Amino acid sequence: MIVLRDYQQVAIAGVREQLAVVDKTLLVSPTGSGKTIMFSYIASRAAQRGKTVGVFAHRAELLNQVSETLKKFNVPHGIIAAGRTFVPRMNVYVISAQTYASRADRMPVFDLGIVDEAHHCTDGSTWGKCMARSPHAKWIGVTATPERLDGRGLRESFDSMVLGPSVRSLIDIGALCDYRLFAPPGVDLTGVHTVAGDFNRGELAAAVDRPSVTGDAVKHYTQHIKGAPSVVFCVSVAHAEHVAAEFRAAGYAAASVDGKLDMAERGRRMGDFAAGRLNILTAADLISEGLDIPGIHGAILLRPTKSLGLYIQQVGRALRPALGKDRAIIMDHAGNAGVHGLPDQAREWSLDARSRSKRGKLEGPGVRQCERCFCAFEATKHECPECGWTPAPSIRSVDKVDGELTEVDTAAVRKLAPQVVAQASARSLEKLMELGHSKGRAMHIISAREEKEAMQRKLMSLAPEIPWREVKELKPKALREWIERLEGEAA
Repeated sequence: MIVLRDYQQVAIAGVREQLAVVDKTLLVSPTGSGKTIMFSYIASRAAQRGKTVGVFAHRAELLNQVSETLKKFNVPHGIIAAGRTFVPRMNVYVISAQTYASRADRMPVFDLGIVDEAHHCTDGSTWGKCMARSPHAKWIGVTATPERLDGRGLRESFDSMVLGPSVRSLIDIGALCDYRLFAPPGVDLTGVHTVAGDFNRGELAAAVDRPSVTGDAVKHYTQHIKGAPSVVFCVSVAHAEHVAAEFRAAGYAAASVDGKLDMAERGRRMGDFAAGRLNILTAADLISEGLDIPGIHGAILLRPTKSLGLYIQQVGRALRPALGKDRAIIMDHAGNAGVHGLPDQAREWSLDARSRSKRGKLEGPGVRQCERCFCAFEATKHECPECGWTPAPSIRSVDKVDGELTEVDTAAVRKLAPQVVAQASARSLEKLMELGHSKGRAMHIISAREEKEAMQRKLMSLAPEIPWREVKELKPKALREWIERLEGEAA
């Protein structure tokens, strides 16, 4: 029998409190916090009261994972999925969302519905169709990342949100392990276009599936992870297969997994990895979401992404504790930490639709990477601690040179977070002075903010096709140059 941790009991109590006043609530809890255990416990208690329960997931591995957890709670259940025999008159069903949605008019309805990986839930989606079949049910969604790349909010599917523990709090109590983050030079994404909010898969695969990128990954794996079991997140199935071949060529036991493999072979490869018979498991999407694969010591990111949710899901795979593992190693060859921040930084989640600049907003500074030696350091520092490089005041192109992975000082980033947030939130002269700034300095900060915001508005009026995210990242000098050029062209 599974014994719930204190934070799991608190989260479950929060869900119950919400369902007493709303019909649909979303539980947000980090990867590795035991979301499957939490909703399986809720399902078991509902079944004991004679309620019918449907638990929805979207991959065969996730269905099996939920089923195994329900067995640990001694919950009899059926499985509704392609190739499975339907067992009637069960109180609990574990359900393939795709199968249920395609046969919705013939499917049972439920008193309680539970949706795993609920960030997929929107009106008209597969998950939305599943929820619509039981309109009078209570619904619980669970996810580590309530963010969608398209910016659509989840309020159209859920009435409220219950926030579980933070990643840092779970690390502090030993429920997750701490980590070391290494950031290498990254890859040249010139010419890689955006499709549906993220990088074009085909163009991205061509950019990253090169000897200089894969070779560095093998070298740095040898240097920093030293053969310990690790997952490599790739762009495509072909990329994953190629990366696995490169690791095998270097003498490591490596295999790729993808949705095209038959279930038996897929299960065998994942089983070999879990049993320690493989050093490396590579994949594009299959192991990014939800799947609990024990024993992962390292996460190697070879897929640049604009999706905060995908990034957090991937690094979270490596944060589960394991025997003989004191810290996870994250090798961010894709440069994603520089875009999305550290894995354990606090974030502001919301059910509302939000612009890209506000999605999963960090409550602290980001990470900057030196353009000379590629050291990664906290964004509030103005000088590289390794080589003394100082960023130029305007955007410029820099020739990349060979460089080694450099560990990010994550403790320094977290330590600086409160004061950075406080200054960013202080919008008045009085608030800035309360933070210790002189009156003159506070007036300068406010004046500089107002000038920059005025130039941002001006640039957007001159070139509305430029994404706000890019305008926001421009330095004042670059803003002036853009405005002067556009005004000159207009004249």
